[in-house]
Amino acid sequence: MSVKTVTSLTNATVKAVRALHMRKEREDSGLFLAEGLKIVIEAIDCGHAPKILMYGPDAADHPMLQKAAKACAAAGGEVIEVNREILEKVSRRDNPQAVVGVFRQVYTPLSAIVPQSADCWVALQAVRDPGNLGTIIRTADAAGAGGVILVGDCVDPYSVEGVRATMGSVFAVKIAKATVQEFLAWREEWPGSVVGTLLTATVDHKSADYVKPSLILMGNEQQGLPPELAAACDVNVKIPMRGRADSLNLSVATGIMIYTVTG
Repeated sequence: MSVKTVTSLTNATVKAVRALHMRKEREDSGLFLAEGLKIVIEAIDCGHAPKILMYGPDAADHPMLQKAAKACAAAGGEVIEVNREILEKVSRRDNPQAVVGVFRQVYTPLSAIVPQSADCWVALQAVRDPGNLGTIIRTADAAGAGGVILVGDCVDPYSVEGVRATMGSVFAVKIAKATVQEFLAWREEWPGSVVGTLLTATVDHKSADYVKPSLILMGNEQQGLPPELAAACDVNVKIPMRGRADSLNLSVATGIMIYTVTG
């Protein structure tokens, strides 16, 4: 197994990996960054070998690093030992992880989704916060949901911040994306309940009659579901607010809905 040693910030591969913090570069290359040996190993266990594996001297003797390096090399990827300065620049953190992986993005086409393969699926319209999206992907994984469908202009699920928030679940959960029009046309064939959440709804989220597989449709953090998507739901429900707060964080509300539907 060939391992390169790189110590220069001007190295072409280092510059290319650093550039993956930019959405345009991720979209153009189809690649993304995942930080930490644990996440890299989870990716490999899910069948995703890194295209590039960078590690610092602190990780060189870790037995799981050898597993990651062998998987990367077997898939034709590059294994590179770097110094701490490069790791800091690549991760944009003063206390970087000792291992960084570069992976190929994977999107599941809507046509390839099999609704009956899970009791619950999640669709998110115009989600803006990468932390929210990453947390929802992680929650969907934990609850055994089938996947997450991004509707309209959403934040990139493969941003560094979003991937961090998934804690590795980005490799285990199906992710699809669609325009509003594509989603509405596809939704017509959904075999179970399509469920929206609205503050103005009159049905409590615990009392609704959910038909599995259920598709939970959540709106944008600020505006919620737009009228055309709320109208496309079989039922719109509300999560009651019993204190002074008049709304919930999107990832919290989505988590409540996922476990309500699957429970």
